[in-house]
Amino acid sequence: MSVSLSLDEEARLYTTNAEREKYESLATLYGIVVALDCLERAYVRDSVTAAEYSPACTRLLSQYKTMLKLVGDDVPSIELFMGRYRMDHFAALHRLKVGIPATVEHSSEAGLETVQWVAETTQSFITFMDALRLRLRAKDQLHPMLQELVTGYARFKGSKDWEGRSKMVGWLITLNGMKASEDITEEQSRQLMFDVDHAYAEFFRSLSSKENTE
Repeated sequence: MSVSLSLDEEARLYTTNAEREKYESLATLYGIVVALDCLERAYVRDSVTAAEYSPACTRLLSQYKTMLKLVGDDVPSIELFMGRYRMDHFAALHRLKVGIPATVEHSSEAGLETVQWVAETTQSFITFMDALRLRLRAKDQLHPMLQELVTGYARFKGSKDWEGRSKMVGWLITLNGMKASEDITEEQSRQLMFDVDHAYAEFFRSLSSKENTE
């Protein structure tokens, strides 16, 4: 018996949910590499500023590390992954191997500390917001991350005047008043995410404004 094949029929890469999740994770990893390569080239061409580049690069590097954990043995190395899919994204490969934004890698000695602060604070913002998206609610889960974020945030000159700082300090006070085993409510979680996201945007607006006036 011959089996007829339709050229209009979509070819399925998977037959189970596990296989589907695997291919979706690989596709996401592929997208991260492409996005990072575009960002690196845009930064080299001065199409994006350092203030725009640093948080975007830090977020992509963080997402890359997360995806590597998800794909596991399917990606023994990023070089093999890129070779398998014929990816000529050498700028992205370099950034992934270095593991830090170019603004940190190539900073002058005088400005290195501040650039490192930006990268570290950006990572703290991303980590904390990701924790909320993953539905972490317990005081003993959220308090250490928020404390680290506020500590890094407060190092920047002028931060005492930023609205986001007072809101995050307020949340620290709220968490300090809770028992370690207590959870914040869903409503509190949504408000906390809103306030931290607002502080994140304000943080980079302030940095960008400072960069443009210097």
